[in-house]
Order: sequence, then structure tokens, then C-alpha cells
Amino acid sequence: MLGGVWVSGEVSNLSMPASGHVYLTLKDRDASIRCAYFAGSARRHPATFRTGDRIEVTGAVDVYAKSGDLQIKVTDWRHAGAGALYEAYLRLKARLSAEGLFFEGLKKPLPFFVRRVVVVTSAQAAALQDVRRTIDRRTPWVRLMLSPAYVQGESAPLSLMAALDRADAAGADVILLVRGGGSFEDLSAFNDERLVRKLRSLKTPVIAGVGHESDETLAALAADVCASTPTAAAEHIGPDIHYWRSLLDDFEERMTLAVDRKTDDAGQTLDRLEARMSRQDGFLSRQEGDLVRNGMLLERLAAGSLQGREARLETAGSGLAGIGALPRRRSVQLEALAQRLEDASEGVLGTRARRLDHFALCLQSPDAVLRARSVRLTSLDKTLELAAERACNAQSRRLDQTRTGLAAAFEQSAYRKDMELRLLERRLPDMERRLDEAALHLRALGHALAGLDPDKPLKLGYARVELADGTVTAAAEIATGDELTLCFADGSRKAVAK
Repeated sequence: MLGGVWVSGEVSNLSMPASGHVYLTLKDRDASIRCAYFAGSARRHPATFRTGDRIEVTGAVDVYAKSGDLQIKVTDWRHAGAGALYEAYLRLKARLSAEGLFFEGLKKPLPFFVRRVVVVTSAQAAALQDVRRTIDRRTPWVRLMLSPAYVQGESAPLSLMAALDRADAAGADVILLVRGGGSFEDLSAFNDERLVRKLRSLKTPVIAGVGHESDETLAALAADVCASTPTAAAEHIGPDIHYWRSLLDDFEERMTLAVDRKTDDAGQTLDRLEARMSRQDGFLSRQEGDLVRNGMLLERLAAGSLQGREARLETAGSGLAGIGALPRRRSVQLEALAQRLEDASEGVLGTRARRLDHFALCLQSPDAVLRARSVRLTSLDKTLELAAERACNAQSRRLDQTRTGLAAAFEQSAYRKDMELRLLERRLPDMERRLDEAALHLRALGHALAGLDPDKPLKLGYARVELADGTVTAAAEIATGDELTLCFADGSRKAVAK
């Protein structure tokens, strides 16, 4: 390995076959060296250089066994002159990471349902059109607003910071910070320390999609969600319209079933109430008949009782008149008893008469009774509607809680999968390097094995002499008259020694 050493030179003899490997020669005024940039490394950092470009490469020094040429197996490259900038970038990244500006636990979660989005980019950028097409296709209800800014040049960091302040004050649900691909120098505005700190101070969640999949910027690392491209950033806003339609269809089906169930229950309740009203009408009719009969009976009893009392009083008066003077006290007692009997009869008859009048009024005005029953049924119906609404609201809240829990679980699972993928990506260069080394070693062994092939000299015109017990290695092994086998490249012949 070159151990962090970068070799600089001009690209020449550039070859890019269909296998994905890149072959080139790095040269300067005094020397040149061949380089091989294998497909595994080229996928992570595509070879965008051309013949005549000045670049710097790093990797491992190797010898191509077939030709014996010294070459560099390139693992990464950069444009010449970018080395100092990249080293400064790494130092700044390490310092900001130590401060916790890239810590996942401090990043803001995205809203579950996004309605308004502010895009921070150049008004003429192709990335803006990519975002618009993606939003129109996946989430057409989202309202897009643009906060324009310069995305390249010395004034770009301050312009981007001002645009982010405007976007944060606009009251949007999410901010999209996007830019198309470019060289490391073109993306330097998104590696500005001031911009990174500004991103961490915003109240609105930020999704960053800067450059291509192979590009990395400090702004993207500091954003609440880091997407690989502007299109991917727009897709991170949330589920597409098909998801929401299926969710609404499911809710509609559940609500329809709940309303139908409540309606059936209310109908059964009304039927029971109507049956009870019918039974009450029969009961009232029977009570009315009983009251009429009881009233007539009371009248007869009262009349008979009064007549008997009067007869007994007349008999007693006649007896007293025949006997003579009756003590005054007995007369007063009899008068008091007669008055009490009269008052009792009048009270009983009055109570019965009032009850009869009440039932007669009910029978004369059945509409009023029905209206009272209707008012009560209306009250019961409203009570049932309120109960159904409360049950539906409770079900909706439980569904929201379940959906939130599922979304959080999905985000955690996606985060774990992303971490596993990143770990595999970090291990991939070492695995590819080992595979390349193994392939070279295998080719070298193949060449060595071909050199040890005993039939190889036969192709050059030589012959191998064999006896019945093996190959002849010296003339002394052959005696006169021995049968020999002469092996050639295209066959064998028998011979006899003389």
C-alpha cells in the first residue's frame, strides 16, 4: 500500500472496457506508470476524468504477472490540487463531529404528514425540476415554495444561510436543501462551517440532497435527513399517494362497519322501545277500566254507608226522644263521627275523581302523549349518536397511535438497516482488494502451472521416450531390442532400439 501517498500526473492511454475496469497511464515530464482502477472501486467513486486531465491517485503498488509491468492498483482518485482542500475538509469534519453536530440523537423527526415544503436551491438548478417532478408524481397535495440561493461560489454560503432563515420563518413542515452533482470544489459551499451551524439551529426539519450518491458534504451530514440525490430528498418527505389512498380506504371500510353496527343497535333499541310503549298503552287501558270500576264501587259504598248512618241516626234519635233527654256529650260525639265520615268519603271520592280526570285527559289527547314519547326517542337517538361518535373518535385515536408506533418502529428498523449497509460498504473495499489480489495470485499460479506442463516441450517439436515401466530420462536405461513409445504433440509411435 502507498500508505496515504498520492501520486500525481497527467492521464494518458485511458481505456474503459465494458467490464467496468479503468486502465490508464499517469505521466509527467520525466516518467510514467500504468494504473488499474477496478470496477469495485470505480462504482464508489466513478472515473469522470478524461485524457489530458491532471489527477492524483492512491492505492497499492503491484506487478502485473503476465507482462512483469509495475503498476498501481488505484483505490481512490481526485483532481490534482484538491488534496489540501480535502485534508482541510477532513479536519473540519472531525472537529464538528466531536462537537456533536452530526449526532443522530439530536436530529429532528419529520412530520407524519407533510403539506408545505420550502426548497432552498438555485432558481435555475436542474435539481429544482427534479424535486417538482417527484413531488407531482408521489405527493401532489404538497405545496412547494422556493427560497432561492446561490449554490456555488464565494457568496454561496451566506446566500444559503439567508435562504434557510427565510425558509424557517415561512412556517413550512419541511425544508429541502438540494443541489445537483459536481466536483469537490463545486460543492465546497456545502462544507462551510457557518452553514453547518445554521442547519443545526433551525426549528424546521431539513432534508439535504446534495450531489450524487458518491458525494459527501458536511451540510448533508448535519441535516436532519441525509439523502443521496435531490430526487431521493423529495421522496423522503413521506409515503406516496397510493399509500394514503389505501390507508383512507381502510379507514372508510372500518368507519362504515362501525356506523352500520351502531345503526343496527339503535334500530333494535327503537324496536324494543316501541314494544314497551305498546305494552304501556295496554297497561293504561287496563288501569282506566279498573279506575272506572273502582269509582262506581266507591260511589255505591259511600251512598250505602251514608244511608245506613242516616237510618241508624234516625233510629237512635227516635229512641232518645222516647227515652227522654240524652246527655249532651253523646250528641256531640255522634255529630263529630258523622262529620269525619263525611270528610273521609269526600277525600276518597276526590282523589279517585282526580285520577280519573288525569286518565281521561290522556285518553282525550293521545297526540300529546305521543309527542312526549317522540321527544324522549329523539333524546335517546341523540345519545346514541354521541356514543357512536365518541366510539369512532376513540377508535381513530387508537389507529393514530398504532400508526405512529408503526412509523417509529419502521424508522428504527430503517436506521438499523442503513447502519448495517454502511458497515458493509466500509468493508466492501477491503473485500474487493482481497478478491483482486486473489485473482492476480491465481493468474500467477496458472502461469506457473502452465510452465510445469510436461507436454509443453512437445509443442516445440520435442518428443518424449517411454518404456513400459515409465519415461526414459537417460540413454543408459534403454537396451537393444527394447520396445519404445515415442510421444509427440499430436500422438505417439512405436519403435525398437537397435
